[in-house]
Amino acid sequence: MSDRWYEKAVVYCLDIDSFADADGDGCGDIRGLIGRLDYLARLGINCLWLNPIHPSPGQDDGYDVTDFYNVDPRFGNLGDFAELLHEAGNRGIKVIIDLVVNHTSDKHPWFQSARKSADSPYRDWYVWSETAPADRNQGMVFPGEQAETWTYDRTAKLWYYHRFYKFQPDLNIKNPAVREEIKKICSFWLQLGVAGFRMDAVPFIIEETEPGNSDAPKDLAFLTELRQHVQWRKGDAVLLAEANVEPDQLVKFFGDDGGSGNRIHMLFDFMLNARLVLGLAREDPEPIIDALRDTPKLPEGGQWATFLRNHDEIDLSRLTADQRKDVFARFGPDENMQLYGRGIRRRLAPMLGNDRRWLELAYALQFSLRGTPVLRYGEEIGMGDDLSLDGRDAIRTPMQWSQLPNGGFTTADPKLLGRPVITGGEFGYETVNVTAQRHDTTSLLSWFERMIRTLREAPEVGCGTCSHVDVPAPRGVLVHRADDHTGTMLFVHNLGTEAGVVDLSSLAGEAEFPNDVLADQEYPEPGKLDAIRVEGHGYRWIRLRRTA
Repeated sequence: MSDRWYEKAVVYCLDIDSFADADGDGCGDIRGLIGRLDYLARLGINCLWLNPIHPSPGQDDGYDVTDFYNVDPRFGNLGDFAELLHEAGNRGIKVIIDLVVNHTSDKHPWFQSARKSADSPYRDWYVWSETAPADRNQGMVFPGEQAETWTYDRTAKLWYYHRFYKFQPDLNIKNPAVREEIKKICSFWLQLGVAGFRMDAVPFIIEETEPGNSDAPKDLAFLTELRQHVQWRKGDAVLLAEANVEPDQLVKFFGDDGGSGNRIHMLFDFMLNARLVLGLAREDPEPIIDALRDTPKLPEGGQWATFLRNHDEIDLSRLTADQRKDVFARFGPDENMQLYGRGIRRRLAPMLGNDRRWLELAYALQFSLRGTPVLRYGEEIGMGDDLSLDGRDAIRTPMQWSQLPNGGFTTADPKLLGRPVITGGEFGYETVNVTAQRHDTTSLLSWFERMIRTLREAPEVGCGTCSHVDVPAPRGVLVHRADDHTGTMLFVHNLGTEAGVVDLSSLAGEAEFPNDVLADQEYPEPGKLDAIRVEGHGYRWIRLRRTA
C-alpha cells in the first residue's frame, strides 16, 4: 500500500440518525451530516466512521441489514451518500462504513428465500441443523437477552444458527458464493468512494460453525482473501476490525504466521481500552504500563485503533474479577450503569464526574498512546448519557448543537424522536452544546481542537514506536515516549490527584530544545529535564527533538 493514511488519522464515529436532522422528521440524515462537515473539519478529524447505514427493520440499531447495496431511506438515498463522500473529500475527510456481514436480518430476501425451500439458491447461504444442537445454549454474545444461539424455524423445519439475536441469522462463510458476495458488497461501496470498512464481529464472520461443536474452527484465510480483493479495488482502502479475542490470537488477524501484514490493517485495542479505564479508576499507571509491555509486535502496516468510548459498552471482560470490581465501584456502581455483568454503558464525562481536568487527562493519554485515536461523537463537548433508555441506547442520544429546542438536532416535535435529547441537569442540551462551547475559548471543545491540531504535528504517535520510560516516578505518574524518523515526543501524565516531580535528565542527551507543546497549565520550561513537575490529573506533551 503506497499511502498508509490510517496511521496518521483521527477517526470520528457517529450514528447518522443521532447526529443532525435536515428535513425535520426527527431522524438524523445524510443531508444533516453534510451540513456539519465544516464542524468536523474544524475539530481536526480526517476520517469519519459511520455506524450501519443500510436498510434495516431497526431491531438492533441497524446491525440487522436487509439490503447491503442501499442506504436506509430514513437517511436519504445513494445520491445523497455520493454527495456526502464528495463533500467530505473536499475537506480532506475520508469515510469508512460499517461492514456487517456476519449475519443478515431475518427479513432479508436471502433468508426469506432460504427458509421457504430446500431448493432455494440461498438455502446454503445460512447455517442449518436438522436436530437441536447440543451446544445451542452456549456462546451467547448478549447473556440475559439471548436464550440460545440456535432457533427452530417452522417454515424450513430446521434449526438455524445466530451468534447474536435470533432475528440475525448467521451467513455461512464456508459457502464460496457467500464469500464472493461479501467481496462484491465491498467492491460496490469502494467504487462509490468509501475509504474502507469497519468490520463488525470479525471472529464470528470467519467461524466455520458446526452443530454441536462449541469450538468451531476459524478460517483466517478468508481475511487474506478479502484484504487482497479490497486492496486490488482501491490501493489505499483500509479494513478496521472489531476482534475482541485472546491476546495470543490478535497478531493472526493482522497477518499469517509468516508475520506479513496481509490481513486486517487495523484492530481496535480492547485490551488497552480496559487497562486504560482500570488505570483511571485506580489512579495508577501500572495497568497501562503492562498493556504497553504486553503489546505484541505487529507486522509492517499493522496498526492499533485506540478508544475510550465507542458505540457499545466499555467491555471489561478481559480484566480479572478484582480489577472489574474496582472499575465498577469507581465508574459504574449502580446496576443500571452496567451491562451484561461485563461492561459499563455510560459516556466518559458522567463516568469521571464531569471533572474537566480528569477528562482532559483521559483523552490526552488516549491520544498520545500508540495507534490511531477514535473519538465517539459528543465526547468532544462532554455529553452525558440517558440511563432511562435500554441497553446501549443510553449513549446513543442525539448530538447537542445549541440551546434551540431538541438541542438544535431537529425541528421536529420531540415525540417523533427515536431517542430523546438529554434535557435538564448538568448534561442537558441547555448547558452542554456546541454553540455555547464555540463561544468559549476555554471550553472542552476548544481544548479538543487544540489537542488534535497538536497531535497532527506529532506523526511519531501514529507511525512510530511507543515505549514506557522506566524511571523513578511519583505514584500515579506515567512517562512514555513516541519515536520515529520525524523525531521524538515525550509524554508525562499524572493519573493521581497529587502533584509530582519526575527526573528525566537521563533523556537530556537526546533533546535539542525540549518544550511543552500541550499541557494542562503553564509550567516552567523543561530545561535540562531534571525536574519535570506535573499537577494532579495534569499532563505535559514535550517535543524532545524534531528531525527533517
